[in-house]
Amino acid sequence: MANGHGKKPEDFKKQMEDNFKVAPGEHTHVKKVIGIVSGKGGVGKSLVTGLSAVYMAKDGYKTAILDADITGPSIPKMFGIGQAKNADETGLLPAESEKGTKVMSLNMLMDNETDPVIWRGPVIAGIVKQFWSDVNWGDVDFMFVDMPPGTGDVPLTVFQSLPVDGIIVVATPQELVGMIVEKAINMAEMMKIPVLGIVENMSYMNCPHCGKPINIFGESKIEGYAASKGINILGRIPLDPAISQLCDNGKIEDINDDYLDSLKYILKGMTEQ
Repeated sequence: MANGHGKKPEDFKKQMEDNFKVAPGEHTHVKKVIGIVSGKGGVGKSLVTGLSAVYMAKDGYKTAILDADITGPSIPKMFGIGQAKNADETGLLPAESEKGTKVMSLNMLMDNETDPVIWRGPVIAGIVKQFWSDVNWGDVDFMFVDMPPGTGDVPLTVFQSLPVDGIIVVATPQELVGMIVEKAINMAEMMKIPVLGIVENMSYMNCPHCGKPINIFGESKIEGYAASKGINILGRIPLDPAISQLCDNGKIEDINDDYLDSLKYILKGMTEQ
């Protein structure tokens, strides 16, 4: 049923949704925006974010990371990036990793990277929007957004303000079927954001003596869970001290094992749409 002005209710709903969108800077051209989410902290969102950018960059794509985990940023350290306060007439400029991934994180703008960010939710959400609108990202094929855990202000801001093309859910075996993962997936579905699939981090470890995989957190239920939800398994990342050491040393780009083959396949398919 249309109103007196000839608009249908769904037209107004679409207009309201569009009103939340934040326009990027005029020099920013991002083809695909991918959010990395989880229902809780400590499951490895930043690792999956970093690896996603690294793997796609190795395949020749221009990648970027918007670090939306304002109060707990770890992306700069993984990529060996320190302070970066570069700007020109076009806006704030992201730092670039050794192999070309562009990164913007609040940690890079702080006088001391260990200073706590004691801000309320709306202020933090505003910073995330500015990272999208006020940073000159240039040409980017894939921007990965490392989001804080949960379903609060920042994930909501990202979903409403940025043109998110899909999300990757990160979980670990011991909590994969719990309601905390359900909440992240349900939020994305409510916001009409496609769920690209699940990455299981800390999935297993290889025995240092015989090399056989050990399920430290018990038998994985990822296959059954993914099947019940009709979503893809994008990869399994082992619990490996070598991965941790490379990330701690700012050398995530030196990780050569390709743990996210299925993710790469899906992302490449998105470029053909």
